[in-house]
This record gives sequence, structure tokens and C-alpha cells, in this order.
Amino acid sequence: MTSSKQPKAAALRYKPNRDSAPRVVASGQGDLARKIIQLAINSQVPVYENPDLVEILSQLDLYQEIPPHCYRLVAEILHFVYHINELYKQEMAVPK
Repeated sequence: MTSSKQPKAAALRYKPNRDSAPRVVASGQGDLARKIIQLAINSQVPVYENPDLVEILSQLDLYQEIPPHCYRLVAEILHFVYHINELYKQEMAVPK
């Protein structure tokens, strides 16, 4: 018998002028995780997969700032998002 592992998802928000660290603004597993991921995709928000990090983030309370031991992992996500944003800007700047 095979077990299908329920997907997990967490969404972060970071407002540099207001937050001292990114905050968890959504998290869930199963159908809720799929809805979080689909909402991100529909909103053109980059989706970054990291099972270890989502495991940690899913244990935090909503709107809780991420703990300092997660800063390095979240910095990787922010780097990924900034990179995707730069690629998008370059693509939009190219005349077609």
C-alpha cells in the first residue's frame, strides 16, 4: 500500500519599512496547501519549493515573524524572488 503524502505550503510577506523579518501569512496542508499554491500561481507570485523550510514555517503562528535560525533559508527565497523579478523586468523591456 502506498501512502500519499499531503502537500504543505506556507506563504511569506516582508515589508522592509514595517517588518523586522518576513512573516508567515498563510500555511496549510492538503487542499489548503494546494489552494495557497494555486493562488500564488494565479497572482504571478513565484513559488519556491523547500520541504525542510515549509515544515518549519508551517509550525509558526500566522503573522509570526520567522525565527532567526530560518533567516539563511528565507534569504535564499528572497534571492530567488528578486532574480525572477529581474528576469521578468528584462523580458518586459525587450521590444517585440
